[in-house]
Amino acid sequence: MKFLNDLQPTLDLTYSDVFMVPRRSSVSSRLDVDLTTPDEVGTTIPIAVANMTAVAGRRMAETVARRGGIAILPQDIALDAVREMVSEVKQSHPVFETPVTVAPNDAVTTVLSLLGKRAHGVAVVIDDGKPVGIVNERDCVEVDRFTRVGDVMTTSIVTVDKDADLSQAFETMTRGHLPLVPVLDGDQLVGVLTRKGVLRSAIYQPALDPQGKLMVGGAIGINGDIKGKAAELLSIGVDVLVADTAHGHQEKMVEVLPQIVAARDDHANRTGRQIPVVAGNVVTPDGVSDLVNAGADILKVGVGPGAMCTTRMMTGVGRPQFSAVLECAQAASDLGAHVWADGGVKYPRDVALALAAGAASVMVGSWFAGTYESAGDLVVDVDGRLYKESFGMASARAVRSRTKDQSAFDRARSALFEEGISHSRMYLDPQRPGVEDLLDQIVAGVRSSFTYAGARTITEFRELAVVGLQSSAGYDEGRPHTTSW
Repeated sequence: MKFLNDLQPTLDLTYSDVFMVPRRSSVSSRLDVDLTTPDEVGTTIPIAVANMTAVAGRRMAETVARRGGIAILPQDIALDAVREMVSEVKQSHPVFETPVTVAPNDAVTTVLSLLGKRAHGVAVVIDDGKPVGIVNERDCVEVDRFTRVGDVMTTSIVTVDKDADLSQAFETMTRGHLPLVPVLDGDQLVGVLTRKGVLRSAIYQPALDPQGKLMVGGAIGINGDIKGKAAELLSIGVDVLVADTAHGHQEKMVEVLPQIVAARDDHANRTGRQIPVVAGNVVTPDGVSDLVNAGADILKVGVGPGAMCTTRMMTGVGRPQFSAVLECAQAASDLGAHVWADGGVKYPRDVALALAAGAASVMVGSWFAGTYESAGDLVVDVDGRLYKESFGMASARAVRSRTKDQSAFDRARSALFEEGISHSRMYLDPQRPGVEDLLDQIVAGVRSSFTYAGARTITEFRELAVVGLQSSAGYDEGRPHTTSW
């Protein structure tokens, strides 16, 4: 990347401070762009879901991996729960979506509590593993909440075989005006297909491990039996290990990283597979250098840009994200490592600019919190709008969970020093309520950015992008206006 007119900025920059200049390009189609990440993680789009308790869970991990990204399960989740989540992600089909299932004798209230777990909004009614009907929210209107599902379900259903051609399945759904079709192996339900899902399968490539299973990452803190925890996560089957703390450039991180790397290397000796180790967060070349020398393959870059983070307002510590990514990416490249840009993205343009600055992938947290697939519970406000609660990982809410095994005194003392927002409503966008809808928006924008730069890969984009500086008025000029001015 270079700055327009070889300008050398004298101030640190946010994503809003910069813009990209178009140049002569031979890339005529977005579909000519390959977004496989250069960090050798195995992801086919440069999106990693942040290890936030309100965001990254089983549904998020499975859905994002099916479209080529990876979710990092938070370090605050109990290991037995992580084991169950990873197992379910690995058992999920790389093409067919996981269905919401109910039994004919379940109550309507059960259906309504489950429909918000998936963007397709339909439950498949199964009896002994066989689909016998489908039910959606409309079927549950104006009936008693304890009415049996079998009394309201649609029994006339169309199914497809697991080996069916996807384009034919799309035609079947289109002709029948069907929202989805159950997919069968023999007479047993193995998944569902939606029309959008079929189209996405033609555009995205899933992020798969060497066994052809969907990928998922796991985070670990820097306290306690770090090597033991890392070994547990590896045995569970995570595909990326993330050593995570708000201030990554500290002695404790430098001390524990070799332990994590040792556990990773022991695992590699047994399995023949080298799992990447990610560490952070840092915002300086010195931080990058110290953590790479301690064993990190990838650095998480970002202090304070996240929507749930109050670090900069509480402490004055942090750094504008574009400049942090730019300098840290160069330092990492010089050492044979990579960076993930963590936080501060609100629009597809921000993701593209992070990649131009040198990020191999971009971590997204709060942007994905307001989706069907995030880990929070779906809530309806007084105006009928759907939202989910999100919170920062250094907030009082997160600290309470993280310190639940400590004494009452130690927990109370820790609570005095929390940072971050404990309760935030992240409303679902009616036009893009699912995380896949947001991925479509992000990937479309990023692919288009690549065509403007004449780049077919992330590496080429990093080399060819030309970035200029703009005023706040310049940024505002580029914003669309939904009403006349």
